[in-house]
Amino acid sequence: MSTPPKPPQEPEQPSGAPAPPSAYPYPNPQSPGPGPAASYPPPAAPVPGQQNFYATPTLVGQPGQPGQPGQPGQPGQPGQPAAGYPYGQQGAYPQVAPPPSGGGGGAGRAVLWVAVGAVVASAAWAAGVFLIGGKGADADLRGYTAPANLCSSTDYSSFETEYPDNDGSPTHNALKDPALDESYCSINLKKTGSSYADAYLSTQVDLHRKSDPGPEFTAMWKNYEERYPDYDVETVEGIGEEAYLVSEDTTSGSTSGSLYATLAVRDGWTTYTMSYSAYLSSYDDDDDKDPPSLDDVKDWLKADSKVTLDQLKN
Repeated sequence: MSTPPKPPQEPEQPSGAPAPPSAYPYPNPQSPGPGPAASYPPPAAPVPGQQNFYATPTLVGQPGQPGQPGQPGQPGQPGQPAAGYPYGQQGAYPQVAPPPSGGGGGAGRAVLWVAVGAVVASAAWAAGVFLIGGKGADADLRGYTAPANLCSSTDYSSFETEYPDNDGSPTHNALKDPALDESYCSINLKKTGSSYADAYLSTQVDLHRKSDPGPEFTAMWKNYEERYPDYDVETVEGIGEEAYLVSEDTTSGSTSGSLYATLAVRDGWTTYTMSYSAYLSSYDDDDDKDPPSLDDVKDWLKADSKVTLDQLKN
């Protein structure tokens, strides 16, 4: 956690001497308000009979006040500050006279144009909200649902020839929230006679109810190989609004490699993934236990994802 910067420190002043006025509001609270910035070194004392060019100008519509220094047309008392204002300056918030009534003066026209501008800006804002629907646009879920048990809606029939033994207890969970509905399923794939899983298949569907996942989905899946250079990314047509297939095969010439592939689909504000993974270390030495080819796995993911997505629609 970063430490906030310290404000500038007030410069030290000689003992018993007041701080000179400053043109900036910090650190001297006695800084002048609307008057011109103080110059350094300060101007010389006014000479009797000459106009004080460093005095605060008279405000529009207000006559000079006797006893205040430097008011044009008034005798004043040079060198004596006005009561209540230190260092001969006016208060930070002077009272500005209202524009003269009638006559169409410059100040009156300025006030009129400010009012007209405010009305036009308000109308434009209201029209924009009406046209684009503000922030209350409905989520574009394309009719998909996120069931409590996604395994019951997941089709993986394309994998059953390679893995005929069914998983009797697949894992599933779900999330229901006003911002997001999510369902997940994990299935163990087994060859005939296997005591343990030879491969793993998972599916997940997310219904984004408050925000469009499109830009982030594209950035994450289309550019997947930028983060993981060993993976390949393919654009898939004909499934959802956009889909990408990410894969990696390290089984060639190895006894401990792996096979991995994920099909990621976005359709409106609904996203879906089906992932397959197999590890040679979990296979027996029997030749019949070899994993399928990566091309077969890709075709199975595409076919079963289409069926699953159709089953997830209302």
